[in-house]
Amino acid sequence: MKIGRFENSLEVFYGIIENKKVLKVDSPFSDDFKVIGEYNLEDLKILPPTEPSKIICIGLNYTDHAKELGMDIPDEPIIFLKPPTSIIGDGDNIIYPEMSKLLHYEAELAVVIGKKCKNVKIEDSFNYILGFTCFNDVTARDLQRKDVQWTRAKSFDTFAPVGPWIVKKDNIEVSNLNIRMYKNGKIVQDSNTKNFIFKVDEVVSFISKIMTLLPGDIIATGTPPGVGEMNVGDEVVVEIEWIGRLRNKVVKEG
Repeated sequence: MKIGRFENSLEVFYGIIENKKVLKVDSPFSDDFKVIGEYNLEDLKILPPTEPSKIICIGLNYTDHAKELGMDIPDEPIIFLKPPTSIIGDGDNIIYPEMSKLLHYEAELAVVIGKKCKNVKIEDSFNYILGFTCFNDVTARDLQRKDVQWTRAKSFDTFAPVGPWIVKKDNIEVSNLNIRMYKNGKIVQDSNTKNFIFKVDEVVSFISKIMTLLPGDIIATGTPPGVGEMNVGDEVVVEIEWIGRLRNKVVKEG
């Protein structure tokens, strides 16, 4: 099942995608949601599939990426935050800020929380997950290297492309998904979630012991090897098996 957020001339709403139709629902976070309308997909604008209160990201979570960087495997997840104002959807533009001279792409699998949770046990983590989507952790790498912490480098508007939709957890084997990044049609990242250092259930449990997770919150699970530079005019596409493709273009600020 694919869940998305959509917009027409009258409203913004959540819907279930079936073939080329969108079934408007009252709430995607309820197992007994009600269908309250129907639209043609081609008549709607696809929006970011969730409105999170926060975006939590994992800093290093692929064994092959750690090997690429010559870094030790961490003992516990390294986390940081992106603000909700950084979110854009499929087809929206990534704005290259004047403050940065080195912009990088990072393809990631994102977890979308379905139920409020705190202090969750690892074995119970999937009970609180709605599903999964594509994510691009856009980073101003020069600013990240300059600053002691990562907030500025990760937080510009448009630095969190996400979508195009959420695939429900029951429809996907999250521990074995091919994940790729294309830049201008060329594969620049190519790995699989089987290379996770910390699995999805471990990550959700760990973060829930720090902060309360709310429905719609996003956890970006880290990027594989091959992180690299983006320039104005580039098109980048995150592709994750069984989920879809998240496509964005880089444009100049202003």
